[in-house]
Amino acid sequence: MKSHSKEALLAGAIGATVGLFLSFLVNYFFVPFPQDLFQNALNNGLSGSISGFMSGFMGLLMYFKKLGSQNSRN
Repeated sequence: MKSHSKEALLAGAIGATVGLFLSFLVNYFFVPFPQDLFQNALNNGLSGSISGFMSGFMGLLMYFKKLGSQNSRN
């Protein structure tokens, strides 16, 4: 059970790194420069939601792929 937690944490760390880059790319290329504080908060919330979803999804896929490869070896 301990190895599963370690693999899940590793997949989460990689997913968080992917999320960092996705958030940067969304903010830099797709979100317009904010005119006021509310628009800035809204833009950060939207880019955080997109990158958070994608990083969580990628981390989960990596974890399931690794778990499936270990089960096929046993």
